[in-house]
Amino acid sequence: MFFVDPITTAATIIHRLEEQADPEFARGQFNYFQEAVRPIGVRGHLVKQIAAEAWRAVRHWPVPERNRFMTELWSDGRLESGAVVCHSYRRFAKECGPGEFELFDGWIDRFVHNWAHCDGVASFLVAACLENEPGLLSRLPAWTSCGNRWKRRAAAVSLVPSARQGLNTEVVLEIAQRLLSDPDDMVRKGLGWVLKDAWPKRPGEVSAFLEATARATPRLVLRIAMEKMTPVSRQSLLDAAKA
Repeated sequence: MFFVDPITTAATIIHRLEEQADPEFARGQFNYFQEAVRPIGVRGHLVKQIAAEAWRAVRHWPVPERNRFMTELWSDGRLESGAVVCHSYRRFAKECGPGEFELFDGWIDRFVHNWAHCDGVASFLVAACLENEPGLLSRLPAWTSCGNRWKRRAAAVSLVPSARQGLNTEVVLEIAQRLLSDPDDMVRKGLGWVLKDAWPKRPGEVSAFLEATARATPRLVLRIAMEKMTPVSRQSLLDAAKA
């Protein structure tokens, strides 16, 4: 099979991003991150367009070459290069299984250093693995005790897509129980997010869990988790937190 080599193709995609750079937009991106980031300054819709170009370039490649291309993009280290990986690889969602789970696990360890990359890998890619291979759900609890804050956040965020469908509620609540005492605000925000999105389809289970743990649950988690609740459910939770 004929294909351009991964390194050259990655360099081409990075050049495409640089062509769309807006220095003023790049300066504004720093406002959204507490951690250090390196933005190129490419607006979101253009990043998605370039990600589509990347997918078209590699969609027929052998998997090892595709993954090497993606790793080259990650190695660039800039915000939009990682975003292109997340948006382009999600188009291979149906192919994601145990091997890809290991790949994404390694990406979090090596390349993920901010919430945007964490959430892209977790909610697009790891979530696809979990949907295709539910047995992989058993891998998430170990992430909750990892020293890497982004892997702990990913343990929660990777469950957001299924939580929105009312699926994997037991796992969501297990992960929540394990992360309740986490001191990191970025992890707490991820936990609040998955509980918030689980509530509309599973209000009874989520409300019962939060009311039972309300006094030990960080206020940041409660505030986010309550966002989609009815006024009655919200008040019940607030009362439990004060009891």
